[in-house]
Amino acid sequence: MNGSCHIWSTKGRVNLKNPDHNFWLMETDENETNNGLPPVVKRRIFFGREIGGADRKLIPMYQLKTRNYLGPTAMDAEMAFLMANQAQAAPGKLVYDPFVGTGSILVSAAHFGAMTMGADIDIRVVRDGRGPDCNVWSNFKQYGLPMPIGLLRADNNLPPWRPGLKEVFDGIICDPPYGVRAGGRKSGGRKLLKGIVSPYTVPDDKRADHIPSTAAYTLVECVHDLLDLAARMLVMGGRLVFFYPVLREDGSVETHFPEHPCFKLVATSEQMLSSRYSRVLLTMVKTSLYTEELALAARIKHLEFRENHLKWLENGNLHSSVFSPADAESGDSKVSKESKLKYRGKYV
Repeated sequence: MNGSCHIWSTKGRVNLKNPDHNFWLMETDENETNNGLPPVVKRRIFFGREIGGADRKLIPMYQLKTRNYLGPTAMDAEMAFLMANQAQAAPGKLVYDPFVGTGSILVSAAHFGAMTMGADIDIRVVRDGRGPDCNVWSNFKQYGLPMPIGLLRADNNLPPWRPGLKEVFDGIICDPPYGVRAGGRKSGGRKLLKGIVSPYTVPDDKRADHIPSTAAYTLVECVHDLLDLAARMLVMGGRLVFFYPVLREDGSVETHFPEHPCFKLVATSEQMLSSRYSRVLLTMVKTSLYTEELALAARIKHLEFRENHLKWLENGNLHSSVFSPADAESGDSKVSKESKLKYRGKYV
């Protein structure tokens, strides 16, 4: 260690059975390959005192293969617990997921004792599921967890909250749709958004079975709307935790992330999914009260960020990096017509 080291001296006898303090020496291996991914870090050695530990028994208990109700984008149980920890989910706190899906993230937050609430634009997911015994509610029942206080059919682009309502949630945890396995949707439909047809009211006798029209919802819009929602609806000191996709270039990851005047970015954790594609778990803490002036400043900041860093997301480059012909990566310019798009990520 550069020719010098520090000796940690303690007084008293060593107790291996019931110690008051545990000290760990940890080493990261510098393997050339990591399941086909580039190495995370070079070889390092860490020494420190244990201040907390993970309950690894939770992983097999909550693993997705035994989950009652699953969807194609259900969050892996271990990752959901990490997200809930980052949001500091705990008894007495209210956690909200605006893209709730089958409720995987809220299940983890509920395990830590938090009250939960979710929303999704697909009413069939939050209302119907696959029947009375196979839906979001049944996932909470399966683990004996408190039920969510509410599941809403709501659009992140058009939040359902009444004007003036602020500072309700202690944490917002979500995995926004970024077009890899599922694209984002917002209310309106193409004809309505283009002004070809006028807004309409659904008759009362058809509302029960009505499926509202939706249109494509880019990640650019989604991130801006999410930050605005969190700035308005989180309490001071509340946490916003969400995944953000990035492309890896020359072995490095993009370091420019979305910003908002109401938030301070306190943690970034990269999950490599392929040699060219990652997603980063962003943890933000609300440090300023929401005002219309800050909302305007956030809009300007969003437009600047979109111009400088987000244009590639609008052009489908992320999808192209994840789903690309195998021959293209090997440098073969003669891509066969028979070659098919291959999925390059896992646990997305």
